[in-house]
Amino acid sequence: MRILVVEDEAKMASVLRRGMEGAGMTVDVAATGADAIWMAGSTPYDALVLDIMLPDLDGFEVCRRIRADGMWAPIIMLTARDAVEDRVTGLDHGADDYLLKPFAFDELLARLRALVRRGARERPAVLEIGSLRLDPATRDVSRGSERIALSRKEFALLEALMRRPGEVLSRADLLEVAWDHAYENRSNVIDVYVRYLRAKIDRPFGVATLQTVRGHGYRLCSDV
Repeated sequence: MRILVVEDEAKMASVLRRGMEGAGMTVDVAATGADAIWMAGSTPYDALVLDIMLPDLDGFEVCRRIRADGMWAPIIMLTARDAVEDRVTGLDHGADDYLLKPFAFDELLARLRALVRRGARERPAVLEIGSLRLDPATRDVSRGSERIALSRKEFALLEALMRRPGEVLSRADLLEVAWDHAYENRSNVIDVYVRYLRAKIDRPFGVATLQTVRGHGYRLCSDV
């Protein structure tokens, strides 16, 4: 595994490098957020270990920029700050895991191995298909510059469709994301909510991105 460690404290960076190299990993170290963004864009790392407190950009912004640049290597954030809002912010900016200092080094290695097994699949923090944009963290939906208000069920269905753009999702697939197994009125509820969604995300904008695939289900395509 090739790992990028982003840590400005020289002693901590050295400890991490020695320990990871001892575990058979190849390790590069960046001491600033700017260097981390540049290095992550120029080398295919298997994972990043990213400290939050950096001298220029904080780890949240580094993570956000790396994801915005289309780099999907797993990221584990390190910090001495244990506030829940910090963990939430890190995860919402695209981090995959979060470890508090001080930590057991064996746990860090185990978490890195687990993240690398999942691979560097694309998992943007904000979903965009054409001019349609959905932010799962803030629950904001917009098309172009216009905000769109959705109910909880509508939001859940749209998020499911946007996470698999162009793929056909069956009614059963869509039921699973928004209704529990105890829900009984399953006959046409998806069709009803798809009509609700179309009336909000497509019709006012003169597009037809939420498509019916007869006999199979629904898919969401780009309007561009």
